[in-house]
Amino acid sequence: MGIAYVLSGETLSLDGPQLINTGPALEATGLVHRVLKPTGPGPYPTVVMLHGRSGGEDAMWVFAQTLPADWLVVSPRGIKQDPSGGYAWHPRQRDEWPPLAMFDEAVEEVVRFIKALPFVYNADPEMVYMMGFSQGAATAYATAMGHPDLVRGIAGLVGFVPVQCDAAVETAVLKGLPIFMAVGVEDPYIPHARTRNCARTLRAAGANLAYHEYETGHRLNAQGVRDLRGWWAEQEELISLKPPIRPAN
Repeated sequence: MGIAYVLSGETLSLDGPQLINTGPALEATGLVHRVLKPTGPGPYPTVVMLHGRSGGEDAMWVFAQTLPADWLVVSPRGIKQDPSGGYAWHPRQRDEWPPLAMFDEAVEEVVRFIKALPFVYNADPEMVYMMGFSQGAATAYATAMGHPDLVRGIAGLVGFVPVQCDAAVETAVLKGLPIFMAVGVEDPYIPHARTRNCARTLRAAGANLAYHEYETGHRLNAQGVRDLRGWWAEQEELISLKPPIRPAN
């Protein structure tokens, strides 16, 4: 699909997501990323895709097929080199379930990135969504808990919720936030019991949770892709009817 990239009055025709690893867009957003910008007029509903551990800015584009047409899509690179290769949002050790506070550095960088998107790519600041895989999902949840007015919904794919987020639960900081949560019951990395606890945490924090279990491992199977596409279609319909407005916390 052809796109147009616009920055400082310059337009470049592209055939796919463009790598941004230098120049004004990198300076403004702070993170290396790929961007797929629609050709129609903005401002655009936007999806920020966060990869999992050992991934990078190329890892999430397989899920872009589930998104509505003519939305702005951006995928930043994680902030740390991962010992196993690639990048991460937080250097998680084996069998460690990180507390919410351990995501502070990642959240700070993601928030800066999101806030720059309206100026760099004409993103609609009232229509920014996140989609994260594994550790990327955890980072998306942490971002929403720390900045509940920044995003309009989250798709969390085979991820987890950071522990020690009692304050977010007590204040129902995610009140009304649409969240799609996909888990694999055979996931070798995130035990099924933990994912169910994570779902309870999100509901307790006030999220409007669409919880889906699949007979698969640390991946999204074909049914999961169909369900994810359907959830995104629902978000697009909500936007067309009336922009979703969450009450202030």
